[in-house]
Amino acid sequence: MLRIFNSLTNQKETFQPISPGKVGIYVCGMTVYDYCHLGHARVLVVFDIIVRYLRSLGFDVTYIRNITDIDDKIINRANEMGEDFLALTHRFIEAMHEDEAALGVLPPNVEPRATQSIDKILAMIETLVAKGNAYPGSGGDVYYDVSSFATYGELSGKRIEDLRAGARVEINESKADPLDFVLWKAAKPGEPYWDSPWGPGRPGWHIECSAMSTGCLGNHFDIHGGGMDLKFPHHENEIAQSEAATGESFVNMWIHNGFVRVSDEKMSKSLGNFFTVREVLEKYPAEAVRYLIVASHYRSPLNYSDQQLDQARTSLSRLYTALRCLPDARTTEASIDPAYGARFRTAMDDDFNTPEALAVLFDIAREINRAREENDELKATTLGVTLRELGQKLGLIQGDPAAFLQTAAQVSESGPDDETIEKLIAERTEARANKDWAKADRIRDELKVRGIVLEDGGGKTIWRREG
Repeated sequence: MLRIFNSLTNQKETFQPISPGKVGIYVCGMTVYDYCHLGHARVLVVFDIIVRYLRSLGFDVTYIRNITDIDDKIINRANEMGEDFLALTHRFIEAMHEDEAALGVLPPNVEPRATQSIDKILAMIETLVAKGNAYPGSGGDVYYDVSSFATYGELSGKRIEDLRAGARVEINESKADPLDFVLWKAAKPGEPYWDSPWGPGRPGWHIECSAMSTGCLGNHFDIHGGGMDLKFPHHENEIAQSEAATGESFVNMWIHNGFVRVSDEKMSKSLGNFFTVREVLEKYPAEAVRYLIVASHYRSPLNYSDQQLDQARTSLSRLYTALRCLPDARTTEASIDPAYGARFRTAMDDDFNTPEALAVLFDIAREINRAREENDELKATTLGVTLRELGQKLGLIQGDPAAFLQTAAQVSESGPDDETIEKLIAERTEARANKDWAKADRIRDELKVRGIVLEDGGGKTIWRREG
């Protein structure tokens, strides 16, 4: 029985979809004015795993992840670059898709964009104004009236009185209350705009997600997710807008993943510890980055460091080593081991407990190695299929073991390249054929010192870099 921690109630709850056998899930995606950073990578991977697992349980999942492609930051960056904002967002959307593919993230069913959802956004704002939950300001902006929504603050646990006491009042604001937030922003000279009943302008950030989520999944759906930083005010505002506009409950379960820290410090540009996915992938295999994210429970803080990624790469090497030379799950009729399958499901049914699920994978790997020592190839093959199948639910160990083991470690400046390694292996093979054991051992030792491990078997030699 799948149990999920619901951020709205702050407790684990048994998951019951609104429509039997079907799940609608919406996740707040990127604002595309720059490359994906590690925080984005965590959101992408965490919800990819959740969707993968829900589908493995037999649910028909409709996964929506939006793109914010109009925003102050986008306009400012386009102006800095001397670039049309549409060209800028197109470039970073393409980069985002490349990064998610590298991380093994499956694409969502639908990826709505704010600029393609203006009609839905305007219709929702008009409804809120007509119902008295929103009002036009004096300068062409439209604001949501927070005081009109009695349960505002329920998701974040914040009280309106406390928020109002700490709110800053900006000069020349046309808001009736400092807590009210903008739904429609009047266009400034030179800014992109769309026509509206209140004049030319563009949508506020919060209303975009309300319009896109309900437009794709209906007024009431199963799961809404995103990073912990979005819980307030973004998701709080989404609830207020959506429920006031539709008169229905908005979302049954809220899922929020934890923050990313770098060497135990908050990741930020000001601290100089801000890394894009692309920068990290220059040094480490993409699967090692994904493993690092999977190895931490999604609600816990994720600590990023080179040491952590080195450990992730080494751990993956252990799993791939167990799979080496075993038949691929797709080429054998062997079935999954039911005991390990049950243990894996127990872990994942407990709020997607990926660290416990990974522990199951390592137990399988140890059992494979033991079966090999006992020359029980049938058992090793069955366990190999089990390891592959369960790993697939986490988006891990789906590649070729030999290829991963050969490229797992970053080649240092003094380390040999692939061509050099293959040449030395060929020389060693020739030396062994000539019974020149001293030369063969010398080549093995030379490669070992340079971080290359040779393994002989089945009449051939394979190699890998030490992780």
